[in-house]
Amino acid sequence: MWQPDGWDVRLRLGVLTPHGDVGPESELQAMAPEGVCVHATRVPFGAITTGGVMDPTIPLAPVQAFVEPPYIDEAVSLLAAAPLGAIGIGFTSSSYVLGPDGEQKVLDRLMQHSAGIPVIGTCASAVAGLRQLNVRRIALVDPPWFDAELDRLGAEYFTAQGLDVVAHGPCGLPSNQRSINPSELFAWIIKHTPDEADAVFIGGNGFRSVGIISALEQDLRRPVLTANSSLLWGLLQAAGSAATPSHYGEIFTPERV
Repeated sequence: MWQPDGWDVRLRLGVLTPHGDVGPESELQAMAPEGVCVHATRVPFGAITTGGVMDPTIPLAPVQAFVEPPYIDEAVSLLAAAPLGAIGIGFTSSSYVLGPDGEQKVLDRLMQHSAGIPVIGTCASAVAGLRQLNVRRIALVDPPWFDAELDRLGAEYFTAQGLDVVAHGPCGLPSNQRSINPSELFAWIIKHTPDEADAVFIGGNGFRSVGIISALEQDLRRPVLTANSSLLWGLLQAAGSAATPSHYGEIFTPERV
């Protein structure tokens, strides 16, 4: 008799996302297992305007400003008032710019505003997931709106964590979130993934990519993680949940979690 009303949820997760970007929460909710709900709080991001429009390449200054006080600290406080199991930062770029140590300092600071709810970062989750998969060498694929400097910082982030980045670069697709076509991204990654890579990491939480994870893994015969699949895996781990998404990569297979 009664229809679903959204209240019958076992676990609620929070994500902090750039104010004009619908990508992180869309992909996280698409992957979320039954009974898991994603709630977003928006944080001002100076490189995005009304309607989610960004420049062809995003400058570094607003990327770093995204994780500086006071806005993101206030966003965590507001989000933490809800009954959440964990909170994630849905923004790869800031991790790249800050590096692993800087990212951890931000997470430690935000934990002071989270009422005890774990706060995790996208790239820190990606590194943990890659280690869980016993990966040593990765191919790093970044969005076309990441310039050469931001891409270089991304490679340095993973290198600093003991991973060998055997290939990296912004993918050669149109620099527009709405223009990203899964089939074109799939073809580009297949063509540009070197044989020596143990796994592929696709950076950018606003980069439409989770829908091709399973197909990529079938063709490449190696794990594929994206920013948002890594973040969801990290959120579920932090929340102590055994819930497992289907069809979104080896990282979520039962023997991996």
